Amino acid sequence: MRCGSGGTPAGSIENGKIVDVEGVATALRQLMARAEIQQNRTLVAVSDALATFRVLKFAASTPEHGIDTAVAKEFPLDPERMATRWAEVPGSGQQRVVYAAAWDRAQVRKVSDTARLAGLDPVVIDLKSACIARAVSEPACIVLDLSSDPAELFLIDAHLPQVWHSFKLDVPPGEDLGAALAVPLRSALRYYHRKKDSDFGPRSPILISGEQVIPSNVLAGLSQMLEHPVEPLLGPARVPDEVRHATYLTCLGLIMRRDG
Repeated sequence: MRCGSGGTPAGSIENGKIVDVEGVATALRQLMARAEIQQNRTLVAVSDALATFRVLKFAASTPEHGIDTAVAKEFPLDPERMATRWAEVPGSGQQRVVYAAAWDRAQVRKVSDTARLAGLDPVVIDLKSACIARAVSEPACIVLDLSSDPAELFLIDAHLPQVWHSFKLDVPPGEDLGAALAVPLRSALRYYHRKKDSDFGPRSPILISGEQVIPSNVLAGLSQMLEHPVEPLLGPARVPDEVRHATYLTCLGLIMRRDG
């Protein structure tokens, strides 16, 4: 297994959207050369800032065209600018559970154009939230990714992403990190606790992902404030110890795709 990470030119990506295609493509070519990766078949994960998603539930008897109509109503968007697609979640029992997504055509096209300019063949483009949900073993949890800028929060229920939120985390030295993290987490919990028919409950953990080690007293204080277990995210099963899972968590979830 080969892996590597690197930055992109300043200003080339803003809020998860590629601004400078050439600059990002050059950074990708350099990263591939440093990591000595010669395979060009590429799976790409993009920021949820480029898309929106819903998890919808239907009676088992609902026909395909009924789901098509419901998804169109969920995403009343300009079809010239936005594309939509849905997929049924297998093993949903007495109902049909559908994961539906809508994305900005132009922004996703920039991603594929960038990959091709770097000499890569983008065979799959997926949302980061879906990748994170695959990579964690907990069926219901919150993953708080502190390795990205801005930081990101993913609420997962029944192994499916349900909520995504990004926020700036700028805590000066000596300030209370736990209190700063509690604000977006409390907001997500308040929103989702109103949802019926959920497996997300008081014992569902909040998992902190990132290279930075969060002191145990901060985790304990945060757990007390939010009334949920708060723990560091452990590496996925069968991932070698030398792979920094916090850095590559999205990539690990991406290669877990059944059709990847």
